[in-house]
Amino acid sequence: MIKNIAFGAFLLISGFISAQMTAMSGAEAKAFVTKVSSETQEIKTLQSDFTQTKKMDFLDKNIVTYGKMSLKSPNMLSWKYTKPYQYSIVFKDSKIFINDQGKKSSVDAKSKTFEKINKLIVGSSNGKMFSDPEFTVTYFKNGNFNVAKFIPKSAQLLKYIKQIELHFPKNQSTVSQVNMTEASGDTTNIVFKNTKINAAIAASEFNL
Repeated sequence: MIKNIAFGAFLLISGFISAQMTAMSGAEAKAFVTKVSSETQEIKTLQSDFTQTKKMDFLDKNIVTYGKMSLKSPNMLSWKYTKPYQYSIVFKDSKIFINDQGKKSSVDAKSKTFEKINKLIVGSSNGKMFSDPEFTVTYFKNGNFNVAKFIPKSAQLLKYIKQIELHFPKNQSTVSQVNMTEASGDTTNIVFKNTKINAAIAASEFNL
């Protein structure tokens, strides 16, 4: 369960890549990275409702869950699933805190796969994800989105994740969608809406 939630969290951000998706030129990619990195420097907090859809080969129906994501710079991240079940996961102080319908636990995140995923999610709010040494990044575009595709470099991470795509609406510097493909072939899609930037976030959002 923790792997699915953590990867889904990564997973911490809205349509799939269409057939018209094309690779950015070197100049376009550089301009895109510079713009996002510059504009997201001003983000201190980020809140958003999300819908997560997980497709697994052995299930006939997709698993759809709803919740709220809260991020506070530099490294606090909360995912609270509210429907159809209650499940919370918080990244804070180099640890992962979990509340599974009242059952609480914690995991040391240092030097673990979860810590790398958490860094990438937090990095999406400040542009630092583009320089994460754990991933090879390529850039694409279509009529609606700019897309950064992340491929893990390490064999350890490739055991879990095949690739992650972060979607940025044109003329927007925050992620509106995350598409992730796991090594197993299962996919997770997270769509964000009602996003608030630099609004006050209660400390309780990062407590379980």
